[in-house]
Amino acid sequence: MKILYYDCFAGISGDMNLGALVDLGVDAEYLKQELAKLNIEGFHLEIKQDQRRGITGTKADVIVENPDNEKHRHLRHVEEIVNGSTLSGTVKSNSLKIFRLIAEAEAKVHNIDIQKVHFHEVGALDSIADIVGAAICFDYLKVDKVMASPIQLGGGTVKCAHGIMPVPAPATALIVEGLPVKTGLVNHEATTPTGAAILAAMVDEFSSQLELPIVKTAYGIGNRDAEVANVLRVYLLEDQAAPTDVETVEAVMLESNIDDMNPEHYDFILNELFEAGASDAWLTPVIMKKSRPAVTLSVLCQPGLVEAMKTIIFMHSTSLGIRESRVKKHMLFRKEIEVEISLGTVRVKQSYYQGRLLKSKPETDDCKRLARENGMTMREVERMVINQLEG
Repeated sequence: MKILYYDCFAGISGDMNLGALVDLGVDAEYLKQELAKLNIEGFHLEIKQDQRRGITGTKADVIVENPDNEKHRHLRHVEEIVNGSTLSGTVKSNSLKIFRLIAEAEAKVHNIDIQKVHFHEVGALDSIADIVGAAICFDYLKVDKVMASPIQLGGGTVKCAHGIMPVPAPATALIVEGLPVKTGLVNHEATTPTGAAILAAMVDEFSSQLELPIVKTAYGIGNRDAEVANVLRVYLLEDQAAPTDVETVEAVMLESNIDDMNPEHYDFILNELFEAGASDAWLTPVIMKKSRPAVTLSVLCQPGLVEAMKTIIFMHSTSLGIRESRVKKHMLFRKEIEVEISLGTVRVKQSYYQGRLLKSKPETDDCKRLARENGMTMREVERMVINQLEG
């Protein structure tokens, strides 16, 4: 089992995250090639070794070539760029999950519709590269789990597009709601909205305890040279033993009975929930008082995403109330491999129990793509993958 662990003792920003993950082992040229799939011009990535307070790590800078001509984009513009790219489905999904967390926070801060949020920093090229680059790095590392320490937010004030704001900035404060944080280590913004959103979207568990051996330590170097080393430390933890255990994690179940909503709206709500990070969401037909047919909307999510899920349910449904309960999830050990067939590469998710391989499931998006490209059915592509595995 491989775990990516974020030690956020000095905070996190988008560029520090890129530097740390490249320092951990993400191939820099691969990252640049994948970012080029966005098909937008005007920026390039510079990666070099640097130091802060004697600690050596990797400095990643997104260089915007004509900053005076930069566009300020809305969420839909960013979604069009990401969805119109040739990046993998996983990278697109994780990128948009991070963008949406920031957009929801900005919309709440300014009390406007999410699609009217005018991205300042996040709509700029450097932030697009930071966020999509983060998703590319996660996909490259293929870890089984992402963990993080409590997040250091810093202190003092920060200057942004709307003026001087207290640290954490209002958007950051909303993004980290429900997550463990610390403040006051430094008198500046230690965690940016982008850094906070990356953690909120991608971290499976926050904990100060490391229970597996550390196989590699890496550092992402920040711009500021402060008294406290301005670095993001990440660890790669790995258990070399055979996978035998079922992992148990804390989760939250949200449920709401709805009997007065247009059924055509359910698909939209489910998509919104999944894009915001829901682990699962589903509809169950029920009969309510006066024999009235209704639907129970159920959402399973990480504890840190509860407020975001509630917001979506209240905003996009006719629900007047939500039931919340803590549950335990028992999950088989899983890993992802890549299988080469004559048509191309297909990712396969494999699950184990007591050290024995139980299931191998080809990635649906990969099978869809190859089926379309080759005029075949998905069943035919899936059978080619299974034959390759069994051969």
